[in-house]
Amino acid sequence: MVVKPGYVFGRDREWEALSSFAGGTRAEMAFGVVSGRPRQGKTFLLRALAEATGGFYFGATEGTKIDLLRLFGAALARHLGSPVGYSFVGWRDAMEFFFSLPKDRPLPLIIDEFPYLLKAEPALSSILKQEIGMLGRPYWGSSPARVLICGSAVSVMGEILSGQAPPRGRTWLELLVQPLDFREAARFWGISDPRLAALVHAVVGGTPAYRDELTAGGLPASLEDFDGWVVRTVLNRHTSLFREGRYLLAEESDIRDCALYHSVLAAVAGGSRTRGEIAGHIGHEFSDLAHPISVLEDCGLLVKEKDAFESVSRYRITEPLISFYQAVMRPEWTDLGMGRAREAWERSRQRFLSMIMESHFQTLCREFALRHASEAFTGSVGEVAPGTVAIPSSRKRIQVDVAVLGPASPNEPRAVRSLGEAKWDEVLGIGHLQRLRRARDLLAAKGYDTSRTVLACYSGAGFDERLQAEARKDSRVLLVDLPTLYG
Repeated sequence: MVVKPGYVFGRDREWEALSSFAGGTRAEMAFGVVSGRPRQGKTFLLRALAEATGGFYFGATEGTKIDLLRLFGAALARHLGSPVGYSFVGWRDAMEFFFSLPKDRPLPLIIDEFPYLLKAEPALSSILKQEIGMLGRPYWGSSPARVLICGSAVSVMGEILSGQAPPRGRTWLELLVQPLDFREAARFWGISDPRLAALVHAVVGGTPAYRDELTAGGLPASLEDFDGWVVRTVLNRHTSLFREGRYLLAEESDIRDCALYHSVLAAVAGGSRTRGEIAGHIGHEFSDLAHPISVLEDCGLLVKEKDAFESVSRYRITEPLISFYQAVMRPEWTDLGMGRAREAWERSRQRFLSMIMESHFQTLCREFALRHASEAFTGSVGEVAPGTVAIPSSRKRIQVDVAVLGPASPNEPRAVRSLGEAKWDEVLGIGHLQRLRRARDLLAAKGYDTSRTVLACYSGAGFDERLQAEARKDSRVLLVDLPTLYG
């Protein structure tokens, strides 16, 4: 294993995968793909890997085939200590040269922003496949090179490995670098107050670059400073973070008509979660949204969440900053552009709490149930999702914010590990617990296994005395406040 440098925060699993790939003992050539949305620290990780292994890192830019070949040759010459840049007639020539270099150990070739090279030379994927095939195990090749390509255009990187794409079947590593989870993000930001941590996460999520690179190191000093921090960073027209919510969409190569995509995201941020609700919100036909929604899903900006108990799905924006932009910034864009950030935030703060914070808190609670609460549930967890339980005697439904289900097994009733209600700014009481009990009984009548179901109440404001007393009496009642959520 390659030792992770001390300056790399967290990312233990990602580093383990990268170092295992780069330092493996197998003699044949290996191919790997790293992807993820922008600003997640992919380049930072890959540069650290190149430094730790002595590998060659090349960061591509937009340019022509000849221009990029020249840059690649110059960078490789610097890496190898040559005073003169290498001249290649094509990418096959460049790859053959690198793979022919004497190597007594695995040596990574790390190409960052690979989609730029692919745009200039569409045949590059096929060239790599042929070289890997000739130097891999089927042909008893002897090059221990490790080829690692990376890109932020998630949809493009996905196509590289899909179906009959050239490198498919030759890949040893497929690593998706995701945002830090909410607990890691709090530690990364140095925030010990869990309420402040949740509020900050609802604005910037777990994207590492937003702490230093796009906010000039502006950190909230305390919970009381949260409003001031929002005004001087994300709503400040002079910071890079100010336009980030718009640029994230524009950076995706598959998106042409940004106006339609912004409207779809605004509808979802505003509470329209099904495809029919989104169509009604933006005034388009239901069928017109199939392509833009599919593209947003491929880009990783939109995710479809299946209801735990009914055959319906709802959409959720995965990037908190986009939700913040659509719900808070976009309606106030004119005043924000004129520098009236404080006034805009005063008008928008309640909208942030009602439209963003409540649903974001529920998302954090589902992540907690999936990642950190397994010891509270009996049996393994197969799925965590929001759910809807119909009441047969009426048209009403019970909304379950956090439904934890066991793995599906043939010919066995699906086990319900937990049913939970999550409220950001509401003190939960015995009435909320009774509603969960009703949902549990209704699910039992439908054939679910609820014999060991834990009823969980999640709250950012606390619990009344009666509910706390009930939890002390019943081990199947779980209360999760903010300190528990953040561990």
